Amino acid sequence: MKKVGIVMGSDSDLPVVQKAVDTLRALEIPYEVHIYSAHRTPDEARDFAQSARENGFGVLIAAAGMAAHLAGALAANTTLPVIGIPCKGPVLDGMDALLSTVQMPTGVPVATVAVNAGANAALLAAQILAVENAFLAQKLDAKRVSDAAAVLEKDKNLLL
Repeated sequence: MKKVGIVMGSDSDLPVVQKAVDTLRALEIPYEVHIYSAHRTPDEARDFAQSARENGFGVLIAAAGMAAHLAGALAANTTLPVIGIPCKGPVLDGMDALLSTVQMPTGVPVATVAVNAGANAALLAAQILAVENAFLAQKLDAKRVSDAAAVLEKDKNLLL
């Protein structure tokens, strides 16, 4: 199975990335996590993206806050799917990161999940990989059934 590459711009993004890691682990999807900044370590971010396909990755996830150019910087250097996680920052509550991540020019797409949505980024990565992996698709189907059952159980036990 192809790996998922997760890159965060700073270790302050780790709580958001942890949700993605936990989701990938639960689905038994191999992954690697790195800290590369679009601004402070642009060469390392570029090198990672450029070599990702040959290094066995099938999808990249980029988590960054504030200016949040990381997903775009990775996408500019690979044709692998890139999923951006805008991270909530101290000033604009994540809106700056959301707009920086979602506003990509034609020809350099980045799929963008909600602010701090690490689990959804991992699930989207899994869905992309599942296009070519029937076993993973079955796991995702089973997760959907389990998630629905959990909601219905909560509904059944609701007391007001």
